[in-house]
Amino acid sequence: MSERQMKEAFVSNLNGTSLLEISAGLALPPLCTVCRGLILILSQLHYAALSGRWGAHLLTDFALLVVPLVASCTILSSVIFLMPLVLTILGTWLFREIYSKRTYYTGASAQKIIEAFLKISVDSKNIPSVTMFRVYINLATAINILAVDFPLYPRRYAKTELYGTGLMDFGVGAFVFGNAIVCPEVRGKPRARCYYLAKQLFSVWPLVVLGLGRLISVKSLGYHEHLSEYGVHWNFFFTLAVVKVVASLLLILFPLNKSWIVAVIIAVLYQISLDFAQLKVIILHGIDRKNTRIGFLNANREGIISTFGYVAIYMAGVQTGLYMLRVKPLLRDWIKVGCHLLLTAAILLVFLYICQTCVDAVSRKMANLAFCIWIVAYSLTFLSWLILGNVILVFTKFLIKGAIVPCSWDLIQTLNRDKKPSERVAHQSRRELPSLCLIAAIDRNQLLFFLLTNIMTGLVNMTVDTLHSSSSWTLTILHLYMISNCLIIYVLHIQNITVKCW
Repeated sequence: MSERQMKEAFVSNLNGTSLLEISAGLALPPLCTVCRGLILILSQLHYAALSGRWGAHLLTDFALLVVPLVASCTILSSVIFLMPLVLTILGTWLFREIYSKRTYYTGASAQKIIEAFLKISVDSKNIPSVTMFRVYINLATAINILAVDFPLYPRRYAKTELYGTGLMDFGVGAFVFGNAIVCPEVRGKPRARCYYLAKQLFSVWPLVVLGLGRLISVKSLGYHEHLSEYGVHWNFFFTLAVVKVVASLLLILFPLNKSWIVAVIIAVLYQISLDFAQLKVIILHGIDRKNTRIGFLNANREGIISTFGYVAIYMAGVQTGLYMLRVKPLLRDWIKVGCHLLLTAAILLVFLYICQTCVDAVSRKMANLAFCIWIVAYSLTFLSWLILGNVILVFTKFLIKGAIVPCSWDLIQTLNRDKKPSERVAHQSRRELPSLCLIAAIDRNQLLFFLLTNIMTGLVNMTVDTLHSSSSWTLTILHLYMISNCLIIYVLHIQNITVKCW
């Protein structure tokens, strides 16, 4: 076999992992975020804030937010279930240290502190959990698209061939869901129908250009590709473009607050079509039932047909974003939101079990009903955990005077009855430090970061023999690759540069 064929075989015919193991992986980002915030607060108590040098902030965020994710899908993948436990123990110890040194409510009981805490408001113009959701999905995607080509990466985490739940399978669906949460419709942009649709059609041109660029580069350079993933000419950029256009049209035709109904109808009708209209047979064996790739539809059947499922996921994301955007600034309301999202996810998991038992198993290739339910359920779970993590950080900031944690809620007011009236001031974070944050940097240029990681992945694969790399060499490459991507995005951020031309 040639090197290209060996690489293609290396990422083919895989069956995924368990839902429980993916859940353990999803727990890491919220826990890393909490531990990072607590470490920053504790350092401010002992040594004052980090220096104003952006390099110190970048290295701190990289060590606390990125390195654990790299380790979880490489050297620590065999103990993935222990990692959340270790981080929870670390976070608990850090919180106890901070609580014992609190500068507010020093003589109050825990019950009184909690009662006062639940009455505060937060600056909900920006929703940190949504930002973190999208950024962490981007970070995880960046790590996995390169790591999957190394032997150190567990095969069970890679994209499945036909049925199964792989970590990378979730990443694909969650990427679509994350885009929907912050789409223009959710943010209340003007919706004059003709102008709006024309604008949406125009806005996808970067995705089309990126898709064409990837297609041309892959074909011209002889880069390895998994044809049964999307097809001969199709790729994920094209899927994102088509999903955005179709969803925009649907959101013109149907009320915005009924997006979840549209999502359910599309997912159910698509599943019926897979079973009774022979769409499943077409995806698996082609229009001519001979598994050929003659004709555009036949050549790209997986990517084109699976778009229906991704549209359903997108519409569910729109409903979620609309719900979260309308939440009041009271912190207790956000706690309720987290509980509601978690309850909805639990109900969807029950439907997932029924669907996999009675209808069909999860299939990323087809983006069937079970896949849609799984992606939405786990996305809501991930969001709820991120909300909980932010609540913990806000509570910690509530106890410490001048505490600063980048990319977390600012407290609008505190109701500390132990303080004198003159001391009852707004308890807000300063503006200069939150800008020095890796999460904020990636959030500013998410599409550029996604493109950059794809280009860097291609360069590494063309210059490094990934199939025969040792564990130490693999970790070195992955960390250099990630720090390079993060450094470029970080420099653009501190220079206040947003790369957007649409």
